[in-house]
Amino acid sequence: MKNSIFVAFLTFFSLLGKAQDIQQKTDSLREVIVTSSRIDLPFDENSRTIQIVTASDIQKLGITNVADALQQVAGIDVRRQGVNGMQADLYIRGGGFDQTLLLIDGIKVDDPQTGHHTLNLALPIEVIERIEIIKGPAARIFGQNAFSGAVNIVTKSNSQNELVTKLQTGSYDQFMAEATGSINLDNSSHIVHFSKNFSNGYRENTDFDNQNIFVKSQFNKNKLPINLIATHSERKFGANGFYGIPTAKQQYEETQASLVGFSTVIKKGNLTWKPRVYWRRNQDEYIYIRSNPSIYRNLHITNKVAAELNGSYDSNLGTTGFGVEFSKYYIGSNNLGDNQREIATLFLEHRFQFLNDKFDVTPGIAASYFSDFDNKLFPGIDLGYKITDDLRVYGNVGFTYRVPTYTDLYYIGPQAIGNENLQPEDALAQELGIRWNTNRFNLSLVGFNRDSNDLIDYVRLNPSDVTFTPLNIQDVNTKGFETQFDYKFNLNNLGQKINIGYTFIEDEIQQTSAAESRYSINSLKHQLVGSYQMQWFRNFTNAISYRYLERTSGISYNVVDLSAVYKLNDMELSVYANNILNAEYSETSLIPMPKGNLLFGLKYTFK
Repeated sequence: MKNSIFVAFLTFFSLLGKAQDIQQKTDSLREVIVTSSRIDLPFDENSRTIQIVTASDIQKLGITNVADALQQVAGIDVRRQGVNGMQADLYIRGGGFDQTLLLIDGIKVDDPQTGHHTLNLALPIEVIERIEIIKGPAARIFGQNAFSGAVNIVTKSNSQNELVTKLQTGSYDQFMAEATGSINLDNSSHIVHFSKNFSNGYRENTDFDNQNIFVKSQFNKNKLPINLIATHSERKFGANGFYGIPTAKQQYEETQASLVGFSTVIKKGNLTWKPRVYWRRNQDEYIYIRSNPSIYRNLHITNKVAAELNGSYDSNLGTTGFGVEFSKYYIGSNNLGDNQREIATLFLEHRFQFLNDKFDVTPGIAASYFSDFDNKLFPGIDLGYKITDDLRVYGNVGFTYRVPTYTDLYYIGPQAIGNENLQPEDALAQELGIRWNTNRFNLSLVGFNRDSNDLIDYVRLNPSDVTFTPLNIQDVNTKGFETQFDYKFNLNNLGQKINIGYTFIEDEIQQTSAAESRYSINSLKHQLVGSYQMQWFRNFTNAISYRYLERTSGISYNVVDLSAVYKLNDMELSVYANNILNAEYSETSLIPMPKGNLLFGLKYTFK
């Protein structure tokens, strides 16, 4: 398989010997306004650890889904079960999959059933402008669930009238067809996307059949713009060995995730208001034996309805950010029962600037009401000092929090029984970093520490116990450091880009009396990621990406991917080769990931 991959690439290169000029585009992170907080700031003025994955990075690396895109970021641990982001769990800096918040254009799409559904609404790559990764304590900005960090997917804004069509096919009978249309009218603009993706699977019972629909519109854009975002994702997949049960080879699952949101921005002088309402729905059907659902079947339907009013005010004292949010969660389930939860949160922060605006201090607090748990305060503070226009040191401290999911509280199954007496998890987290940003390169180094209390783990208290029970048994200290280096340069007036990131994590776990732990801490002790996006001809780009991961358990592996893209006027040909060294590895639950495989693509833009 390995040789066939290299032969395919050599053939592809030889066919593209002659090149046609295209315009070389450059992107500068210094120009990006980070939109994931109430106080909008340019990337290089932020005093938090934020990393940006651009649409250009995603395209040149040959990435086909959000889960794979996040795997290229140091400090992010994406544990996939299957391919193409079919089912994947998202971890940040050693936190759990229930401790990471996902947002779409600032809308929180958390699911009260379980963090396993976090990435169900990960959008198609074609509609993404960039991905903002916010690492460290983020509860004072987003409220509970942003325990170890958050990921904000920023969608594209319509700029021209066009229709983009794409076909991809490759190993394991993979096939994807998609179309994305955009139109810009006098008083409105619209983006509509539809995609269908299916495969027979790379091993027994790993077939899948997915479809996505996405709509983004802006109405009344010349007066008071009204923004609409709506998306629906449906996934059907064989779940061989998923969810910590390697011997359960006939599991099957279907999920449906939907989001509809309306928002606007009102500016009056120094005051900005950002009202928003949205509804998020998730349906999850799980079947233990695919051919015989009567043996064991779960059906969960969750709904979240929320309203937010955020704003900011500029004065001589600095910028004040404020907000109020109310959300109500519903779940109807044949296993977890029918339950409701209300959360109301007040947010307040202020950014002071001193010493000719070189030194910034941003204290803030979030106060949350929970209908089924104690109320909670999340104070925190960010500090930054601009040594030069390109060099900044920064630090932050904050409290963070997570309430148990309905699966933690009420699940009843052959392998685990929930615990209604669980208490929320909480932590105090700190980080200290330095960042050097120029138009050519970005370099950062940050150290972090998190003292977590009452972490929830699924355990067997006695060797004779048949089922696992979730308990607040662990106090964990997580510390480490990470560094990121991005460098852009030209060879023969053609743009090149190098990315290198490294993270080290060490966990100190308080010993427990439990006989066995199901979700024991297994962070990425060492993580090295890198890529080289190269261009040798003006209409031809290719890239190589590398990942080395070593877990606390001692398991380690290396993965290398290659991609190439050729553009001819409005047509684009691509080939992606994944795991070209045929590494044998698993990311979770001893599920083997596929060896070397290929994906060929054809894209055409009608203008």
